[in-house]
Amino acid sequence: MQKVRVRTEQTSQIPNSKSQIRSALVLFGSPGSGKGTQSKLLAKALSIPQISTGDMLREHVRQGSVMGSAVEAKLKAGILVKDEVVNRLVEKRISQPDCARGFILDGYPRTRAQAEALCGMLAANYTSELVIHLVVDYNVIIARLTGRRQCPVCGTLYNVASKPPKVPGVCDLEGAQLIVREDDREEVIRHRLEAYEQQTRPLLDYFREEGKRLYEVDASYDPPEAVFRKVLALIQKQ
Repeated sequence: MQKVRVRTEQTSQIPNSKSQIRSALVLFGSPGSGKGTQSKLLAKALSIPQISTGDMLREHVRQGSVMGSAVEAKLKAGILVKDEVVNRLVEKRISQPDCARGFILDGYPRTRAQAEALCGMLAANYTSELVIHLVVDYNVIIARLTGRRQCPVCGTLYNVASKPPKVPGVCDLEGAQLIVREDDREEVIRHRLEAYEQQTRPLLDYFREEGKRLYEVDASYDPPEAVFRKVLALIQKQ
């Protein structure tokens, strides 16, 4: 098992559940890095909600809302949705009662403007942040995403190579035919990775400049459970 590499650390700590200051775990990484899987595992372990801007936007598309209609084409093409739209979604979501003790941000922020907005939101709400960057090899990402399948009913993710369903092409839980998400098509994946390198990866430098606690965890080859244990150990040390 590879060692966790500590990049930036401050002496301040994420408060425990008895503190009046809530905590925000910002889970960072390229498409296919496993943010969604790790977020769900951590949400269950820590009893705080996972907030995925991608899931929220896709839900608006499914509901046929005004916002969903406005962002549907961008999601299919792997283009980032406008900062102000995503910022409003996040600000509204973290104000909900279930976020009182803290929350996990999965896939947000993705631009510097979003990062600046997030830091403002957290400061205004007495929230302490911890940034975890999941580092994954480029070729591993391509293999993961092109093999990914999702249940259109419950949203469960599978992978034809590493996590296949019991019956090929069928969800274990719902019995529904699995689908390839529009943003998991290979040409879209490459566009998403390019956008990540150009717009999102520089946020790591921004968090360092702001003196945020930022850790990098190698998530290329270990199974999800092993990556989860690495991340949880980091959190428990705070």
